[in-house]
Amino acid sequence: MTVIGGFVHLSAEAAPNKYKFDFGNGEVEKGYIGVSASDKYDEKKRYGFHTPENMINVPASGTGAASDAVQFETSGTKSTNTFDVDLPDGLYEVKVTLGDTFRASVAAEGVYQIINMTGNNATDSFQIPITDGQLNLLVTAGRVGTNFTLSALEIKKLSRHPETNRTIYIGGDSTVCNYYPLDNSVQAGWGQLLPEFVDTDTFQVRNMASGGQIARGFRNDGQLEAILKYIKPGDYFILQLGINDTNPKNETTEEEFKEIMRDMVQQVKATGATVILSTPQGRATDFNSEGEHTSVHRWYRHSTAALAQEENVPLVDLNVLSSAYFTSIGPEATSDLYMNGDSLHPNRAGATELARIVAEELQKQGLDGFTQE
Repeated sequence: MTVIGGFVHLSAEAAPNKYKFDFGNGEVEKGYIGVSASDKYDEKKRYGFHTPENMINVPASGTGAASDAVQFETSGTKSTNTFDVDLPDGLYEVKVTLGDTFRASVAAEGVYQIINMTGNNATDSFQIPITDGQLNLLVTAGRVGTNFTLSALEIKKLSRHPETNRTIYIGGDSTVCNYYPLDNSVQAGWGQLLPEFVDTDTFQVRNMASGGQIARGFRNDGQLEAILKYIKPGDYFILQLGINDTNPKNETTEEEFKEIMRDMVQQVKATGATVILSTPQGRATDFNSEGEHTSVHRWYRHSTAALAQEENVPLVDLNVLSSAYFTSIGPEATSDLYMNGDSLHPNRAGATELARIVAEELQKQGLDGFTQE
C-alpha cells in the first residue's frame, strides 16, 4: 500500500473485495472468472479448490453461468474439500447457485450456511463474517445419495467490520423452511415469507429450518451449531418444532422433547440473544361441528407453551392464533391456504398469512423490527 497525494492506493497484490465465479469446464459467462474442478488453490490467484482430486466437472441444465458446474465428491460441514477464496477481513454477502441436484446444503467456515436448497440451479445468499482472511465453502449433504454441485458463486464485501447485521434466526420443520425458487415456489414455509414483514434495514432473516426436523436433530446435527457460531445480543432466534417429534418413529416423548427444547433455549439465551418459542399451526381439517378451528392438543403444544413461561421467553402461540384466523375465514378458505390434498403443509398464500400472524404477534409483544405489509 502506498500514499499518493493524500489518497491510499492498494497495491496490485491486494485481495479483491468482489468476485464472480463460473464453475465447470464449459464456456465462461461474461464478467465471471472460470474455475474448473482441477484448479487447485493458488496463492497468486487467491482462489481454488483445497483438494481438487475430490472434485469433478459436470454439466448443468441452466443457462449462462448455470450451464455447467463442479461436483463435490467428498463433503460434510467439517470437510477440507472446499473452494477457498482469500478475502480481507470483513462482512460479505455470498450468493450461491447450485448445479443439478435434488437437495443440497451449503457450508462455510465449518458450519451450515444454507439448509436444503432444492431443485436444479437453486439460488440463495447469506452474510458471513471473515476473520481469518479466507472463505472456505463447499456444497454438502441435504439428502444422502444426491449430487452436491456448484454452478456459480458471487462474493461482495458489505463492511470492513466482520460482524453480521442484526439477524432473525429461525429453526423449524417443513411448515417453516424455505422452498425453491425462493421468490415463486408453490409450497412455502412461514419462515421463508417472514422477510416480507421484517424491516430489512434493521434485520436479515436466516431460516435454518428443514423438512422432517425434530428437536433432537436440530440440536445435534449442525443447525443449532451454525446459529451459535454467529448469534449475538440484539439478534432473535425463533424456534418452532413438535410436529415430527410426535411421530412414533422418532421416539421422542413429550418430556424428552421439552428438555431438548429447554437445552437449546438456554444455550441461545447464554449468548445474550432473544429466544422466541412458537407452536405449530394445526391441520386445515381441524374444524369441529360448530365451525371452530382448534388444534390445541396437537404437536406437544402444551409443553412448548409451558417452557416459554418457565424460561421467561416470548411465545408466539401460532397454534391458537392461526386457529382464530382459520375460524374467521372458514373451512373452504382455510383449505385454499394449504397444498392440494395436503392438510398440513401451507402453500405460498398460507405461509404468507402465517408469517403475518407471527410478525403481528411479535410486534404486539414489543419486539422491534417487524412491519405490517
